[in-house]
Amino acid sequence: MVYVECDLCEVSDLISSTTKVTSRIKDQLPSGPNDVCDGVCLDDSHCSQPCPPDTKGNMGFLCRQKQWRKINDTCRTLDAFNIFEATNSVSIQSSGSHIKLHEFSVKSETIAEKLWRRCPEDLSCVTRKIQQSPLIPGNIAVIVQLLHNISTTLQVGANEAKMRSYSIMANHILNSKSISNWTFIPDRNSSCVLLHSVNSFARNLSIHEHPLNISEAFIHTMGTTLSKDVNGKKFNFSMKVNDTKNEVTGRVLIHRDELEKLPSPSQMISIAFPTLGAILKASFSENITVNGLVLSVILPQELNKISLIFEKIIKSDDKRTQCVGWHSLENRWDQKACKMIQENFKQAICKCRPSKLFTSFSILMSRHNLESPVLTYITYIGLGISICSLVLCLCIEAFVWSQVTKTEISYLRHLCIANVAATLLMADIWFIVASFFSGLVTEHNACVAATFFVHFFYLSVFFWMLAKALLILYGILIVFHTLPKSVLVASLFSVGYGCPLIIAVITVAATEPGRGYLRPEACWLNWNMTKALLAFVVPALTIVVVNLITVTLVIVKTQRAAIGSSMFQEVRAIVRISKNIAILTPLLGLTWGFGIATVIDDTSLTFHIIFSLLNAFQGFFILVFGTILDPKIREALKGRITSAKWISRISENLSSDFSCHPTKGPS
Repeated sequence: MVYVECDLCEVSDLISSTTKVTSRIKDQLPSGPNDVCDGVCLDDSHCSQPCPPDTKGNMGFLCRQKQWRKINDTCRTLDAFNIFEATNSVSIQSSGSHIKLHEFSVKSETIAEKLWRRCPEDLSCVTRKIQQSPLIPGNIAVIVQLLHNISTTLQVGANEAKMRSYSIMANHILNSKSISNWTFIPDRNSSCVLLHSVNSFARNLSIHEHPLNISEAFIHTMGTTLSKDVNGKKFNFSMKVNDTKNEVTGRVLIHRDELEKLPSPSQMISIAFPTLGAILKASFSENITVNGLVLSVILPQELNKISLIFEKIIKSDDKRTQCVGWHSLENRWDQKACKMIQENFKQAICKCRPSKLFTSFSILMSRHNLESPVLTYITYIGLGISICSLVLCLCIEAFVWSQVTKTEISYLRHLCIANVAATLLMADIWFIVASFFSGLVTEHNACVAATFFVHFFYLSVFFWMLAKALLILYGILIVFHTLPKSVLVASLFSVGYGCPLIIAVITVAATEPGRGYLRPEACWLNWNMTKALLAFVVPALTIVVVNLITVTLVIVKTQRAAIGSSMFQEVRAIVRISKNIAILTPLLGLTWGFGIATVIDDTSLTFHIIFSLLNAFQGFFILVFGTILDPKIREALKGRITSAKWISRISENLSSDFSCHPTKGPS
């Protein structure tokens, strides 16, 4: 034991000076990131700066675009000594005119261990100092770790007093003013640890006769007992968001038929967080937005269905809403836990299945799926017409194949057109199949398969368009004149099917094990988590650029042939150029270039409508410009039809002659 003697006035001075230091630190700490860093700023270089006076830790910076940007911050004022109340860190005994301050034995202890030793009944001996501490990243990390240690070292059941102190500590770092500082905590999982710790601590609460209701500004805990003979249970939450007077509500409902599963009286606890969604977003730098309260629900294991009603923070019909649960192992929002029951511009009703993996639920607002009835009608009407057009295109190609493929270049040209039509037909069909699985959380494997085939066949469309462009260059530049036909055909099939297959397989193999292949709301490549969508966008837009260069070369060559010609010939050249552009645009996929506009401004309905019109009807354009307007195909069709009529007439004449001149049998 260590004994320290001092005058009573010195004790007073000690407490007073501690308060003044804390106050001075709060005044000195910068409100925003420190953008001053020693050394020359070279892209991707790092540097470290010490924290402001009276704080411990350091700040890390990364150079981006010739500017130092803060990426992590461990500055803190809290530690194992100053986090406790001064009156609890010493025991005062009279000894004449002196006071003896008894410090506990000096040994290595965590804050949680000291907490359980000093105030195990209610955990209140740290709440005041925590509430007074500045909301800087290092302090947030210290408090998160303390809450985690408390929940994992809890020896006996938690009571209301402990939960109240626990809520005060959590409430401090859930403050809306702290959200931006969560970005700089080195451990990106800190927000997940906080959510798990609060739920774990609440799971140990014991509720007896009276319902539990502990309300703070940024965390609200309610609990009650359950039995099978009640009509149902519900919790109503109403909390302020975004530092305004506006409140949003959240309701948790358990229906009577679910309560009948209970073998004996049990308890139910629910916790509401108005800022946790934004904190999770800041921690993981995600582009998805939580558009309501985050509601944690702790139920007996016999109950696995609850209804949740979320009032939307941003009330709009333009954004897609998803009911989600927080996956506690993978640290992400997951649609598997919930399904949407009903939605309007103001609120969403979800039915969720709590489990060990899913305890916390909310609604997401997706900014990447612009939904409109006009877009839906254009897409499916266009795809229907496109599919019929492509089937007709392939039938015509098969009908006249022998007449239009007599030369090597014409054979290769029609081989490309037929494969563009075939792959686009399969891509459109799989697109429709994938749309049926979108949003069905129980059909994950089917959704993966559909997405793989949509990805593969649409890539095949682009690579066959690239093969078509290379053939045009072959005709202009005579690059492959020494290659035999069999080598050219093998090369075309390798480009048209081999490259897409490699890209599609690598994409699913790299992202699906971590459940980052699909979007949460649709059967299509993920963007927010893994950027898997780049495996389609980058090859597609690269091919569009190459094909655009090819069209430019065709136009230049056509224009040169008209230079010095008569006015009539120049007009014919302009018509020929326009015709070439009209024919090559759908065959080379240049309309997909409008997809860049939808990437730049994904909220513009006009850009999406133009993009949908041009590409949903691509099969129809291929039929018109690639098949019907081709003079050789029309001539071959005319010849086959004329030949069929001639053969039909000969058959009729032979039949007629045979019936008019019967042979005589033996008499």
